[in-house]
Amino acid sequence: MIERQLWHPVVASHTLRELPLALGLLGEALVLWREHGAVHAWADRCPHRGARLSLGRVLTTVHGPRLECAYHGWQFEAGGRCRHVPASPDFQPPPGHATTAFEAREAHGLVWVRLDAPGAELPDAPPAFAEADDSAWRRVVCGPYAVATSAPRLVENFLDLSHFGFVHEGWLGERGHAQVMSGVVSESPEGVQVLKARAWQPRGYAEAEGGAWIDYAYEVPHPYAALLRKDASLGDPVRNAIALFIRPDGDEACTAWFVMATQNDRSSDESLIDFQDTVFAQDRPVVESQSPKTLPIGRTARVSEVHGPADRVSSAYRRYLQRLGIALGTC
Repeated sequence: MIERQLWHPVVASHTLRELPLALGLLGEALVLWREHGAVHAWADRCPHRGARLSLGRVLTTVHGPRLECAYHGWQFEAGGRCRHVPASPDFQPPPGHATTAFEAREAHGLVWVRLDAPGAELPDAPPAFAEADDSAWRRVVCGPYAVATSAPRLVENFLDLSHFGFVHEGWLGERGHAQVMSGVVSESPEGVQVLKARAWQPRGYAEAEGGAWIDYAYEVPHPYAALLRKDASLGDPVRNAIALFIRPDGDEACTAWFVMATQNDRSSDESLIDFQDTVFAQDRPVVESQSPKTLPIGRTARVSEVHGPADRVSSAYRRYLQRLGIALGTC
């Protein structure tokens, strides 16, 4: 299953602190914990008697930090191997006394996990988002947003300019300016890119003082992620880049984060988050109402959807999923 070979965001970095954290990814129960700042992601199951390791605690020992199982106190080092059994202190646990460890790393203010080693055609790192990791830009993480729809439905909504004048009227669009320029769309095995898209926005960002035509550039480097770079005309100094990163939680559920990078924006972090919360609250009832919740593409689709001229980006995204072999309806 190719989804297991992809990097997925699982939690915001700042929420993972001293205590082990339980969460799920693609049907796997995981425990996340830190060791001297480094992030570890393991199967949330002690190999001894199957208790959840997330019920345990992180110990500081002379040998370094270890995760202690809450059931019998077995201690596991960073690589996942058991190093101490309190009931048998002289016992030297063999290599097989270990939990399953998965790859984990941090990027753009989020913790990312990959369950299986990738094929040669897949990237070896989470999607790049240069602005979010550049000290010249301010980064704000918005979310998590738990949504009752599939991850591809949410990505497709993020890429759709033509809903702005209706779903986000008075904010990101107006009915009188519903017509949009969908831009130059290019496709490759690595994803989708859109340049020179444009939309009229009454309030394009949190502290905008009036409406403006906004130039949009999109990038889809991952089936469940999309990047947007917004550039206002008429010399507006504010620059915004927004990434949507999604954790698939099943065929009809996902969890999303918006990572915002800004320059010359006087808004507080709280104001930026409030703005994103408001915009997403407008999207949520619509995307959760879509039926089916998985994208109806491919030969196994039970229903079909018709398309219009403004759906070029959406169609390109759907072709990208098909090229990757994403098994819609089984994630």
